[in-house]
Amino acid sequence: MHFKIFMVFFRVGVLGFGGGPSSIPLVKIEVVDKYGWMTNEDFQDTLAIANVLPGPIITKLAGHIGYQLKGWAGIITALTAIILPTAVLMTILLTLFSEFKDLPWVQGMSAGVVPVVLVMLAVLTVEFMQTAKNASTWKFIIPFTLVMLIVLEVLNIHPALVIGIIIVFSLLQRSGRKAGDS
Repeated sequence: MHFKIFMVFFRVGVLGFGGGPSSIPLVKIEVVDKYGWMTNEDFQDTLAIANVLPGPIITKLAGHIGYQLKGWAGIITALTAIILPTAVLMTILLTLFSEFKDLPWVQGMSAGVVPVVLVMLAVLTVEFMQTAKNASTWKFIIPFTLVMLIVLEVLNIHPALVIGIIIVFSLLQRSGRKAGDS
């Protein structure tokens, strides 16, 4: 299992050109569609948690998924696999890019990456919206988004405070559900 975890995140690390957000669909394909380690809903929950934590999204996803699969050894495996190719390739590519950055084909190649990343993120967004098509979900998402817009933009409350309140509320709600299940 450790080898599979390593290979999944190593592939994502090698193929996820354009930063962490562009790698999210690759992770989803591997852990949900290919190996079935998570359901689509579990992946969305993991992504939501990773989005509120500080740091690069892809390392948070890798660490969380690795931990769910194999505990602390899974975290180390997944993080090593996701960071190693990026560190090596960035060192090589930045050296080459700085030497050839003025060539037209290099500038064209760099410009061609942006639409690919946008399409990948759009596909992921559509998939999330299809999963959240349940009417009760939308009854929560729309008012929540409007309230957050008012809180952040009109009342000018710092996002860190809002995130902290949401985390506490979510934890209290989750622990309340667990207590009710007992």
